[in-house]
Amino acid sequence: MDRLRIDVQALSPPPVMFCYWADAKANQGFARMQNANVAEIVAKHPKRFVGMATVPLQAPALAIEELRHARERLGLSAVEIGTCPGGRDFDDPALFEFFAACVDLDVAVFVHPAAPLIGLDRMKKYYFPLIVGNPLETALAISTLVFGGVLERLPRLRICFAHGGGAFPFTLAWLNHGWAVRPEGPAAIPREPREYARRIWVDSLTLGASNLRFIVDELGMDRVVIGSDYPFDMGADDPVRAVESAGLVPAARTAIVDGANAARFLGLSPG
Repeated sequence: MDRLRIDVQALSPPPVMFCYWADAKANQGFARMQNANVAEIVAKHPKRFVGMATVPLQAPALAIEELRHARERLGLSAVEIGTCPGGRDFDDPALFEFFAACVDLDVAVFVHPAAPLIGLDRMKKYYFPLIVGNPLETALAISTLVFGGVLERLPRLRICFAHGGGAFPFTLAWLNHGWAVRPEGPAAIPREPREYARRIWVDSLTLGASNLRFIVDELGMDRVVIGSDYPFDMGADDPVRAVESAGLVPAARTAIVDGANAARFLGLSPG
């Protein structure tokens, strides 16, 4: 962290440990073990780490129970979830109460693909499930969150998506156009998708300077936080330098690198 000029890092479980495929009650016990471990590390190094919980979101009622435990007993201020937990998209009514609980408990939500599902039968080679599948998963997750009216009903929901929002920023113009010319969009949400898109956060892990500049332009300079994907090989070797060298305007670069955006997302004091 010192070598990469990271003052504070958010610790989150690797997505393979979400275990949405498992028995829900057993997974709640596994989540509680993970959350206790994260909380212990944060307690030992409170100036260097903040913690994110995991919950058994294949069973939303148990997930809310574990979310409350993580927040009220362990002091974790964020939770990490997958893009399609338990086979449910974010517009599924079964997930709404979980998102509402995150608002009520003042818990930030970080979304990382747990496993790519879109077109998986056509992505057997070339490491495509992560290279192609993850960006598509994230784009669909954000789109269902928007068109499902979750952000309309929960305007205080703080939610951030990994990998720069995946393919979503690059499909936003299509979503906006579709909302304008098709009846399905206004029947679902009263405002154009771009307005809701500027309510989410994304991380800076775009692996391309021009991609990062585009995302800042589309979503706003106050909605991007530094992302690393550490320690995996699809992450950024030097996430701070990637932002500094992207050619952003100084105000955007400062907001991202100095951590003000991340502090607002996590509900922390900027200092």
